[in-house]
Amino acid sequence: MRGLGDHLSIGERIAFYRKRRGYTQEVLAGLVGRSTDWLAKIETGRRKPPRIDMLAELSRTLRVPLGDLLGQTVLMEDERQQDDVPAVRDALMSPRRLSRLLFGPEAETQLPTPAPVAVRVEQAWNDYQGGRLGSVIAALPALLQTAQELEDRAARHGDDHGDCWAVSARTHHLAATTLAKIGESDISWLAAERAMRAADESDDPLVLASAARSGTHALLANGRYDDALELGNTAATWLSAQVTDSDPAALSLLGMIHLRAAVAAARHQDRPTATALLDRAEELADDLGLDGNYWQTGFGPTNVLDFPRAVGHSMLTPRGRVLARVAAGSPAWSGSPNAGASVAACGCRRSR
Repeated sequence: MRGLGDHLSIGERIAFYRKRRGYTQEVLAGLVGRSTDWLAKIETGRRKPPRIDMLAELSRTLRVPLGDLLGQTVLMEDERQQDDVPAVRDALMSPRRLSRLLFGPEAETQLPTPAPVAVRVEQAWNDYQGGRLGSVIAALPALLQTAQELEDRAARHGDDHGDCWAVSARTHHLAATTLAKIGESDISWLAAERAMRAADESDDPLVLASAARSGTHALLANGRYDDALELGNTAATWLSAQVTDSDPAALSLLGMIHLRAAVAAARHQDRPTATALLDRAEELADDLGLDGNYWQTGFGPTNVLDFPRAVGHSMLTPRGRVLARVAAGSPAWSGSPNAGASVAACGCRRSR
């Protein structure tokens, strides 16, 4: 994936986001009350760029910040100059996702098993943490299709029913987090909802807690700070009652959920809540006692102390720490011996 932010014209940016949204020139032109010929000439540079009021209308229709059309962002493409986001959108919005009864496979259809798919998903997570977002986006369409097939397999209620749902949840979590990071907030929410639904079916509290992180990412990306805070607090309270205090995976997930909730509180200008959540995350990091990477959280004492990982907002606590500048599971964090552990191998220790 490479940055194209410096040399694309405004017209080329309009074309980029139009294609990413799945609009034809005719459709977008109609939505802004212009002719297809007008838009074609704008995109190809045969007309001067639109006035600022029309650019604002285009940005609203394309659901991107105005600055993105003006060149204040980095657009994402792979090395073949091919944008794979529309393929991710297609995978999430396929009619087959609407009804398993209508579109489910025939009984004799060969469906994948969860273990090898889990390995592929964790490899993609490693790419995400390594900052290789182009590789993640390129891999997501096939992974999402395979996740749907795993859900079809789970519907047959075999012995691997829970694992199928767990891997699907992990896949959709990756999609939601990646899409939120590159500004695709609408389909990020769709992927997060799928992750949460699959996690519910997995009957594994760690899978559900991990998926809840994707929900906070998507809600923050859509500016729903109160909802993100509510989800984070609810998930943390629920997980605390489901697992033992000695489980490092649970400590890591709880800690990162508190950090995500702190981001939401800080963006809502709720300093006391943000500070309390960060304090709780610090306690969990101390209990963990190491800089681990369970469930690709990157959580540990250093993660909490080095909280700044810019997401565009900061708020100082009374002790001078910067809040709300972290991206959970940031691609800038890597290196733990626990990185890349397969979701299928992550044991869940329920409290008795």
